[in-house]
Amino acid sequence: MPGTLAKIDAVVLAGGQGTRIAGVLGSTPKVLAPIGGTTFLDLLLVRLEAAGLERVVLCLGHLAERVLAHLSGRAPDRLSVIPVVEPAPLGTAGALRFAMKQLHSDPVLVLNGDSAVEVELAGVVSEHQKSGAEASMLCVEVADARRYGRVIVGRQGNVERFVEKDPSSAGPALINAGLYCFGRQALDRLAGSDGPSLERDFLEKLQPSALHAVVRQGAFIDIGTPESLSGATAFFRESRRPVGEDS
Repeated sequence: MPGTLAKIDAVVLAGGQGTRIAGVLGSTPKVLAPIGGTTFLDLLLVRLEAAGLERVVLCLGHLAERVLAHLSGRAPDRLSVIPVVEPAPLGTAGALRFAMKQLHSDPVLVLNGDSAVEVELAGVVSEHQKSGAEASMLCVEVADARRYGRVIVGRQGNVERFVEKDPSSAGPALINAGLYCFGRQALDRLAGSDGPSLERDFLEKLQPSALHAVVRQGAFIDIGTPESLSGATAFFRESRRPVGEDS
């Protein structure tokens, strides 16, 4: 769907410290984790460009100077990357609030900078717009949800509640895939809220009617642990298509 997402701004939340993989990465920021001869950030940007996006706001914090140096050596292409460096650790919600002036589209795509999912982005945006909800959250099923909080989706397709992760509760479940569509009303609501966590302090407090669940089947990975990071190269090698392309 070339051009479908050309006017949609995307935000990548990439300011976290990555404490669980600090022993592996050392002084390398998580978003620059090496994956198969390149970096997680470069793989993510390639996928966003393939989806038809033209403008990405990159929220940075911890080790931001290393990411800025990396971006300075990046070959120019159609995708414009606007870095926004938070003045102090603000959390995911705070980082998005701080970057708000850079966001012009309605809706806006918001992505966690440490996860990737095989999904067609234009379809996610389209379903969000048809839902009429203030915000939408991508949900995918994983075979073993012990590492993740579970998402309960109601019959009307809204997020009814979030269930805390339970290391003893093995088995498949829907999880938050770390990709959202925020309409202008949701962004305004976020701007008037407080709390550092986008998930706990904002999304979990929305009424079910305000938060739509976009449920998709697709491979998912996050690089938040040494074990998951070690599987990232195989994930990107085996992924059937870049995010955004039709199957």
